[in-house]
Amino acid sequence: MKILLVRPMPPKETIGLKHIMICEPLELEYLVANIDKACDVQILDMIIEKKSLKHFIEKYNPDIVGLTGYITHVKVIKDYAKEIKEINKDIKVIAGGVHAEVVPSDFVSKHIDYIIESDPVATFNRIIDVAKEEINQRRNNNIDNSYINDIHIQGTYKEGFKNPKVNTWPKNHPDRAMTKRYRNKYYYMFHNPCALMKTSYGCPYNCSFCFCKEITDGRYYARPIDDVIDELKTIPENEIYIVDDDFLFSRERLTEFCDKLEQNKIKKRFLVYGRSDFVSENEDIIKRLAENGLRAVIVGLESFKREELDIYNKKTSIEANEKAVNILQKYDIEVYATLIMHMDYDKEDFKNLGKWIKGLGLMFVNLQPLTPLPGTDIYEEYERSLIIKREDYEKWDLAHLALMPSKMSIRSYYIEIIKLYYSITMRPKNVWKMIKTYGISQVLKLSLGSSAVTFQYIKKAIKG
Repeated sequence: MKILLVRPMPPKETIGLKHIMICEPLELEYLVANIDKACDVQILDMIIEKKSLKHFIEKYNPDIVGLTGYITHVKVIKDYAKEIKEINKDIKVIAGGVHAEVVPSDFVSKHIDYIIESDPVATFNRIIDVAKEEINQRRNNNIDNSYINDIHIQGTYKEGFKNPKVNTWPKNHPDRAMTKRYRNKYYYMFHNPCALMKTSYGCPYNCSFCFCKEITDGRYYARPIDDVIDELKTIPENEIYIVDDDFLFSRERLTEFCDKLEQNKIKKRFLVYGRSDFVSENEDIIKRLAENGLRAVIVGLESFKREELDIYNKKTSIEANEKAVNILQKYDIEVYATLIMHMDYDKEDFKNLGKWIKGLGLMFVNLQPLTPLPGTDIYEEYERSLIIKREDYEKWDLAHLALMPSKMSIRSYYIEIIKLYYSITMRPKNVWKMIKTYGISQVLKLSLGSSAVTFQYIKKAIKG
């Protein structure tokens, strides 16, 4: 049984972070490590590869192709599936990823055989068993299509079946050797080269705009710290991006994490996600983490307005946001701040947001127009106000305007986003600090990537 697992290239229309980061396909590395059958498995990263998908399908001649992606990849995955079936109709095509687990119906296609809706590792292994049975029947010239087509595999999407959100943690650590030829290309901004790691699954909070909690129906799973340490020992990269939906959650767990890092003399540099309220209330833990390699935190500040934090059900405050930024800066931890821009902003709001960001001394911000992603709590609330089509998947990137601004034109709104980005990142103070901290070559590389994103925004502004 030959299996090809593919991470697709994002669509050209998507305003993407691909210009400033390319991270390893961790979900595929987990899958490879936990396939419990005797299979020949390869990972194909189409973000990095230069040759066509057709080339690799013909080269490997797989029995199964697994495709993973986000909402922005839906059309790409369907196009890949069609291309694969045109080459060999007997290849089984499987679609998976976080969007498939929350809105599997988006991937329905005559070219896709299975859509993984829950418990991906166990479900994939069940699909392999059925595919093997079909191959054996085909070789014996007695294939029973009705038998194969009528099978519903628990964990895959099929109309009329409801799958529980079962998410058992994979037994084996991800097989990073499968991406060896790509690893020197994986980075996140100034974290280069960078490895990904996941120590928990799901989010214990209930922000209305958030997609993460939908994947696990609001449940939160955390790995034992001893297992996390065992995996860290196997990772050659010094830069580790912990992609938990919220790593800064439990004081006890983080204390144990620091204890075990020190006991095992592990010296790594970490980038993590965390909430501002935890940071503001646990300075001692942040200090301890900084002493053990915490280099940067992605913080969802979301807004500089209290009423907007309430709308988003963020359960935090402006004061907590400001205190958190100050604490992180105190311990020389880089802050990557994410902010949601409401659709009732006018030019004065953008101006005031810029003043607030500069007053906090932030260098790196991710400005996201309010986007009611399908599958989240707020989608139905805003569905009638959408200005992009539900099936224009490539535009659901948290960068395109999904809703109509109420106080300015679409063109003006995009222009204000561009102006705000440049007023922050191109401040002489920030540019000089980046050069001193990261070196001119790294700053130039990031600047080129940022310019590509800006050019995408400019095209949007011109189109209006």
